[in-house]
Amino acid sequence: MKKEDVEKEFVFVEKPWGSFKRFVHNKNCTVKIITVSPGGVISLQSHNHRDELWVVLDDGLRVELDGKTFPIAKGEEVFIPCGSRHRLSSDAGGRILEISFGDFDEGDIVRYEDVYGRS
Repeated sequence: MKKEDVEKEFVFVEKPWGSFKRFVHNKNCTVKIITVSPGGVISLQSHNHRDELWVVLDDGLRVELDGKTFPIAKGEEVFIPCGSRHRLSSDAGGRILEISFGDFDEGDIVRYEDVYGRS
């Protein structure tokens, strides 16, 4: 799936009571909340069968995406294309909402670096 195809699914709708943002509609996807402990860092990894969209729930997180590292703030969204090397870290801890598009399998993690000794 291409980034443009995923972004076509994003819809912002205003209502009398406020608004909502829809990230996915009737697609094969998996949704989870990832919590990074204070000082934690996930492995530098990629996936062969899925794209990911990260919606940041807390301040204080950092993303590494294809060799570039940058801070992300609450409310930001980061698109992780299939095959991209990425990781998430935080000094203070924090959470993201992860929406995975495509076939989800925890075995689809290709690890390049891992501080916990996983391969």
